[in-house]
Amino acid sequence: MGSEYARRPWPQVAWLGLASCAAGHGTLPMISPRAYGTAPDPELVSWSARGDRRAFDEIVTRHGPFALRVALRLIPNPPVAEDLVQEAMVRAWSQASHFDPSRARFTTWLYRIVVNLCIDQRRRAQPEPMPDNFDPVDPTAGADEMMEVKERHAALVGALRDLPVRQQAAMTLVYDEGMSGAEAARILGLSAKAVERLLARARAYLRERLQPERDWKET
Repeated sequence: MGSEYARRPWPQVAWLGLASCAAGHGTLPMISPRAYGTAPDPELVSWSARGDRRAFDEIVTRHGPFALRVALRLIPNPPVAEDLVQEAMVRAWSQASHFDPSRARFTTWLYRIVVNLCIDQRRRAQPEPMPDNFDPVDPTAGADEMMEVKERHAALVGALRDLPVRQQAAMTLVYDEGMSGAEAARILGLSAKAVERLLARARAYLRERLQPERDWKET
């Protein structure tokens, strides 16, 4: 979903709103050369909190593509998803001084901001249609196979969109991104058991929703 956006170089949308936030950090002092590309996330955040925009640029480069990929799965509208990720990055920049590496990994902290913004957006807005140019079918497949794949995909997309947003977020993090249940739980601000229940309910709903169509086609 939106793979053409996830694969392209990370758009510089995050910096559109950061200039105004930077003013709150004051003038950046002279600093010695820093190895931004190899610095760990907590160090980059610490530098960012002191007004080092190059440090935060490295954070955007590292984690922007994943944040956008997750946002696109929850909000399948590229402009809206990019706006939400930009807002998440602006918040991370402006709140960098509040990040405590002893309590959470930076990625957990950042992705929680992204997911919560997407959840709020989903609750406010109607589901967005799939992009017109999205086509899951192998162009070399036969006509019958192409039709069957398209029908199966449409049914799955429809079922996924009807899931409650937290169930869909849990499935995105665990199944699409390969996170552990514990890591997804930290991002969602839930217990691991709560995430397991969300996944179980989502799987049960998808089986119930998709099985009748499968039975009908077999008949």
